[in-house]
Amino acid sequence: MKFFRELLAVLRVNLSSVPQRIGSALTILVGVTCAVGALVSMLAMGTGAREQQVANVRPDRVILTTKGTRPGQGNITKEEAAVILGLPGVRRNAAGVPIVVFQSMVPIEGRRRATGNRIYFPLVGVTAALRDYAPELHFTAGRPFQSGLSELVASNACTRQFVGFELGDKRLLRGGDWTVVGHFDQGLAQDCIVYADAATLMSAFTRTTYSSAALMLRSPADFDMLRAAVTSDPRLRLEVRGEKEAIEEAFKPLNAILNFVSYFVGTIMAIGATLGAVNSLYAMVDARQREIATLRAIGFKSGPVILAVLIESMLLALPGALLGSVLAWLLFNGLAASPLGYSFELSVTVSLALLGIEWALAMGLLGGLLPALRAARLPVVTALRAI
Repeated sequence: MKFFRELLAVLRVNLSSVPQRIGSALTILVGVTCAVGALVSMLAMGTGAREQQVANVRPDRVILTTKGTRPGQGNITKEEAAVILGLPGVRRNAAGVPIVVFQSMVPIEGRRRATGNRIYFPLVGVTAALRDYAPELHFTAGRPFQSGLSELVASNACTRQFVGFELGDKRLLRGGDWTVVGHFDQGLAQDCIVYADAATLMSAFTRTTYSSAALMLRSPADFDMLRAAVTSDPRLRLEVRGEKEAIEEAFKPLNAILNFVSYFVGTIMAIGATLGAVNSLYAMVDARQREIATLRAIGFKSGPVILAVLIESMLLALPGALLGSVLAWLLFNGLAASPLGYSFELSVTVSLALLGIEWALAMGLLGGLLPALRAARLPVVTALRAI
């Protein structure tokens, strides 16, 4: 109990002197605010990207890819495709046809409206079951592409971000013109995606295999049965992933880059804020040498002095964490971003704000450590002579 009484007494003295050292306190506040604001806003890119990636995920959808390849880079033969259509657990549409979409992906160039920069992203050739597989897809203008024709349909996000995707626009692919005939939305997802007839696309690019296959299960409970059937069939060289797992695997490089950049920038800012806090707290400790020395002279131990300075440091950092999180939300939440050709909106969430608070407290703890030790080791005689 004596320890806590001493701790509260020292802490009361420390906090009561803050208004007299407002300049040092503001230095800590501004530094932590900038560090937390930068970290939260940068991490909001990764959060927004992940929310965008899984916006339309369903537990009854499955992706099949060639073993050892990333989603969209496989080689599923026509023979394997025929076996996939007969797998157990696959849902059928009203006409009794298995809901399986075979995909073939090729790169297509897009030129940004705002900057004119050229970016490549996949053009996805799909088979006829797309509308059954993705009921969230609905056309807002034009019509679906027709099998056997060189036609494209683009999401509305493409028309907003890139030129050359208006209805009737021609896209030159492998020496021939492909016409944009439809625009569509795809539920909550807002990324740019372009579809074409798989057979026509594969013929134009002289391909004989599909990149991947996507199918809908009768029920999520059929996943294990389907995976067992694929694993045990010697004719298939495929891996089975749930839609969410497959998407996370496909976007792992992008997410890794976003996280690295976010934490790198956040760490640099945090180091600067911590060094600023150290200098400010040194000045605050030096300014109250007489008070600390008086407490030490009447029998206060060094432990409560150290802990009181550390708590003071973290309490001074806390408003900066809250302010930095609020500013990040006000300035960046919902802001459109498109690094590396992938578009999404930044998302500042409660979990990111809590992470920012944790970083601020860590900065306060590290920043207060050396000043706390200095306060505890302060020579009593020297301090009592301080003016």
